[in-house]
Amino acid sequence: MRGLAKVSRTSGAMDFIDRSRPEPAADEALVEIDYAGLCGSDAGIYEFESAFERMELPTVIGHEYAGRVIETGDNVSKFAVGDRVVERPIRGCGDCYQCEIGSANVCQDAVITGVDHDGAYKQFITVPERALHPVPDSVPQQHAAVVEPTSIGARAVIENSRVSPGDRVLVEGPGPIGQLTAQIAAAQGGTVTVSGVGPDANYRLPLAEEFGFETINVAEDDFEARRDEQTDGIGYDVVFDTTGHPSGLPSAVDAVRKGGQIVLVGQTGETTMEYSPLVRSEIDLQCSYASMYEDFERALRLIDTGDVDCETFIDDRFSLEDADEAFESFIAGETCKPVFDVSEVWE
Repeated sequence: MRGLAKVSRTSGAMDFIDRSRPEPAADEALVEIDYAGLCGSDAGIYEFESAFERMELPTVIGHEYAGRVIETGDNVSKFAVGDRVVERPIRGCGDCYQCEIGSANVCQDAVITGVDHDGAYKQFITVPERALHPVPDSVPQQHAAVVEPTSIGARAVIENSRVSPGDRVLVEGPGPIGQLTAQIAAAQGGTVTVSGVGPDANYRLPLAEEFGFETINVAEDDFEARRDEQTDGIGYDVVFDTTGHPSGLPSAVDAVRKGGQIVLVGQTGETTMEYSPLVRSEIDLQCSYASMYEDFERALRLIDTGDVDCETFIDDRFSLEDADEAFESFIAGETCKPVFDVSEVWE
């Protein structure tokens, strides 16, 4: 079978490679993949940012997907042939302290699908039973392909933020996680504004407006005036930084009210700022990383109820056969959530 892989340690460098159909171990299921999404991590691999130096190339990428079980190992009991599934792609070791206390998302020895081993941009993948999650009949298969990023937004909002009905919320960054976080914060009763920069003006900020959110283009609008207008001069109760940019945290400090909360979701790498204002304003700084079983459950329910609008969110214009176009469009902000029909590359 063919798989779309990162083949060298340079920007771009994606190509199809041949892989044998894998055989499931006793505790694994063999999954045939129907749809797979493109996310910021995949784009980071495409550009080959430093976080992915650990990859052994070539590696088939992709970790957001929906598929069907077509074979099970002898010890698999929770899933059967024909079951529709998604994967929780951060696999904890099960033995470290974090795993033992129920925090496998921050496992000391976690491995990630599509980074540390072959991922979903191919026909078949073997997955440990403990990493699979069932998809209810009421959720279309294409929509199930975005359960994983939705679960990240669900964890950020429901588990790690204090968004309550009536709260004024700012989501910095209209990328995939930002759009999902905004929808989930609105479902929790928040009044949500989404901010972006110049390149977001063509596709991503209009997409946020299509979801019904007020937007701010910080490259063109008077941000302080808009903030004060929306919050009576107080500042936002909760600010989510989903930008992954060094400016995200400093701008969040300027946006949040005294005594408010900042939730860091995007991974900036490094930033420089004065921290005294955080202390003097008693700002709650909360990090949120990846997701867990309960977050996947919530994500499926949010998609099922329509609180997360997958029909509007998903962009199915792109093909794995022309993946460079999808990646370049994503990096340029000309799309938000490409979802590939993987059956196009089945053999």
